[in-house]
Amino acid sequence: MIVGELKNQIDKIWDDMYSYGIANPLVVIEQLTYLFFIRSLDDIETANEKKDALLGGTPSDRIFPQDEEGQALRWSKFCDLKAEEIFSRIANKVFPFIKKLQTGKKSAYAKYMKDASFMLPNPLITEKVVSAIKKLPLQDRDLKGDIYEYMISKLQTAGRIGQFRTPRHIIKMMVRMIDPKITDFIADPACGTGGFLIIAGQYVREENEKALQLNVSDARSHYQNKMFTGYDTDQTMLRITAMNTILHGMDNAYISFNDSLSKNNTDTDRYTVILANPPFKGSLDHESVAPSLLSITDTKKTELLFVALFLRMLDAGGRCACIVPEGVLSGPSNAHKQLRKELVENHKLQAVISMPSGVFKPYSGVSTAVLVFIKTGTGGSDNVWFYDMRSDGRSLDDKRTESGTDGDVDDIVARFKSLTENPASETKRTRKDQSFFVPVQEVIGKNWDLRFKTYRENDGEKIEYEHPSLSVARLKDLEEEIVAGFDELEAMFNDD
Repeated sequence: MIVGELKNQIDKIWDDMYSYGIANPLVVIEQLTYLFFIRSLDDIETANEKKDALLGGTPSDRIFPQDEEGQALRWSKFCDLKAEEIFSRIANKVFPFIKKLQTGKKSAYAKYMKDASFMLPNPLITEKVVSAIKKLPLQDRDLKGDIYEYMISKLQTAGRIGQFRTPRHIIKMMVRMIDPKITDFIADPACGTGGFLIIAGQYVREENEKALQLNVSDARSHYQNKMFTGYDTDQTMLRITAMNTILHGMDNAYISFNDSLSKNNTDTDRYTVILANPPFKGSLDHESVAPSLLSITDTKKTELLFVALFLRMLDAGGRCACIVPEGVLSGPSNAHKQLRKELVENHKLQAVISMPSGVFKPYSGVSTAVLVFIKTGTGGSDNVWFYDMRSDGRSLDDKRTESGTDGDVDDIVARFKSLTENPASETKRTRKDQSFFVPVQEVIGKNWDLRFKTYRENDGEKIEYEHPSLSVARLKDLEEEIVAGFDELEAMFNDD
């Protein structure tokens, strides 16, 4: 989460746009995203030019035409001009250029940018916003993500439908646990601004840099065109995701308007990896929900239906890491039990990581957990691994101040990986430790309860409680003091 001067800079941009009549927070985010994108395109072009100058050989593909008119479209060529010139160049040349970047391609970018509009109303506000964006640290991808998170948080304060970005370090933890490969097909059926897809893409690129460069077994084509799928029901979020995927080399990621839980989504046995933080709140009309999901958990609750959806969308052997509210772990309804039974008995539930309730502050104080499972259809959950995350490296209040350490994040990833590489390191741990195995039969015996505290043993210390009579006596003494105080107060008024 951003604080201090950076937060003040974003607030100032937001206030300036509001004062010029752009009051809808979704429109503010959309317009700022276009300008972030325009600046980022120039940053990418500059980086490619420097790399080519250093390495020589065949030059990289260029984003901007190499003639004078094409180069004038670059952020660095117009950001310091006078207000009227900045406004005219963006509105009449740069924005039409970015809308047509992928003309002729069946990409999400081409689809969702087709109806995009540049809505800054005049040169003065355009120059103010461009000058402010010029000062933002957009080259730092983590900070750029934090800026998006902060802007999206304003949707809630403005009374819009609450959307908030999953903290980047939590997404990275989940991606590292799943360890996606260059051959995977990765989906997020509730993608929002595309955080899970982007970070999974970065991870795959870093782990397979040589294969992508050499295009081993068409690795580059798979990465750019087939590997990533995201669904959402918000056109603005889809535009943001489409622009993000372009900036990260995932040129033709399939980003689509789709109500994932409805009958319109027919994806079945299709993906090898799902990473998601689906909507927690809300319920749906039974009639609109795909019957295949209701057969797994007969409910209207979105948090249960999404997990059922992940199971349906995954191919056999596919892996999932998803965030769920704590209620999914222990809810007493038949629907809750149905879902947990499905995960535990019919598939391989690998891990349940309970996270502290402050992870999503200041936007939400709900307690959450990460579920990690493999779709098998034939069971396989011999033991379930539980981990109690006590710290994610940030304070758990609304400020979410970084502590200077990663908290339990690295330990969670390392221990999860050891489950297959060195399982003895976990089997030796006891129920008094921060992580441990629980046999699946024990989980079944407790109504498939997936809470860490259900299986945790205390340290064995005997706690001595005072006799209730002492508490009663203290309460009587307190009551007498209160009555005496009222008597004194009453006497004072009577004396008057």
